[in-house]
Amino acid sequence: MTRRPYELISADSHVNEPPDLWTSRVPARYADRAPRIERFDRGDAWVLEGAREPIPFGRNACAGMGPWPPDPWVRFEEVRPGGYDPKARLLDQDLDGVDAEVLFPTPRVANAVFVHPDRDFQVACIRAYNDWIAEFCSYSPDRFAGVALLPNSGIDDAIAECTRVAALTGINAVTIGMYPHGDVRMEPEDDRLWATLEELDLTLTIHVRLTDAAPGAHHATLREGVIRMLDVPVRLEEFIYTGVMWRFPRLRVVFVEVDAGWVPYWKEQAYNRWRRQDPVLRAERGMAESPLSCMDRIGFTYITDRYAVHNRHLVGLDQLMWSSDYPHSASDHPFSWRTIESDFYGVPEHERRAILAGNAMRFFKLRPEGPGT
Repeated sequence: MTRRPYELISADSHVNEPPDLWTSRVPARYADRAPRIERFDRGDAWVLEGAREPIPFGRNACAGMGPWPPDPWVRFEEVRPGGYDPKARLLDQDLDGVDAEVLFPTPRVANAVFVHPDRDFQVACIRAYNDWIAEFCSYSPDRFAGVALLPNSGIDDAIAECTRVAALTGINAVTIGMYPHGDVRMEPEDDRLWATLEELDLTLTIHVRLTDAAPGAHHATLREGVIRMLDVPVRLEEFIYTGVMWRFPRLRVVFVEVDAGWVPYWKEQAYNRWRRQDPVLRAERGMAESPLSCMDRIGFTYITDRYAVHNRHLVGLDQLMWSSDYPHSASDHPFSWRTIESDFYGVPEHERRAILAGNAMRFFKLRPEGPGT
């Protein structure tokens, strides 16, 4: 099934980290503090230093297991092997008709690492995860694109890890949970990381949001996941209005699992407000060009967003990317194509290919023959 033209790439899928990922990889002095899975009466859960409570993972591992999300408390033995075994993952891709996936960590597990205040511990945990995901993706680098974590314990730490993972087979992008200097407000010193990403030709991603809050367990609510895009307009303004996208004209940024039906409204308002400013003031503040002139390097992924597909030209045909979110509860696996065919009825073939594969190939440097150009 490998070495074929891409027809469907998931620009946002996930792994289920194995129980010993960190305990077997961090330095011995951190082994008793490392993220780990423990057994409770209700089921298994991640125990994460700093988290408010144990983190069960059933809803992060239930794709294709029925129409309703299961109880989040399950045993790890019940998790689909495709969540942690690359050989089994290829079979699950084939079952769903997916040619390649961009792989992100379990959000709440990664979040616990991102917000940890112990610098050395945070860096050790991030390095352990990055080594594991690189090994996973190197099993089939034409079908797996790994996303490495970057520490927020200081610019030097972020640059060092960015440079290290760029040399690993299987890493195609990086993600941050906070800005590299250490919080959720962009600062000029972060420019050093943007320059490094540009030099290394690595795409920067933000998965749903930046946050400095410790994670909690999933508690079922009817509004779960409805406003995933809430943080993104803030980040768009930071990257554009601080001039980052102009100072680094090759930097690529993808906002992941945030949908895109709202993007035309944001673009309309950004352009309208820019046009109402004095041209002299625009030039003085580094905004002589429209804020929309850099949008071709900013991407958005969606799981289900028929509105965005129907308004793809207003969103930006070259910025929109489909994702399966496998193995999470939002995934349509193994019937993703059924939903896609419904959503894309009447969409011209070349536009369909851009959203379903071409844009992900460009943003994440995926090639049927493996990494590179």
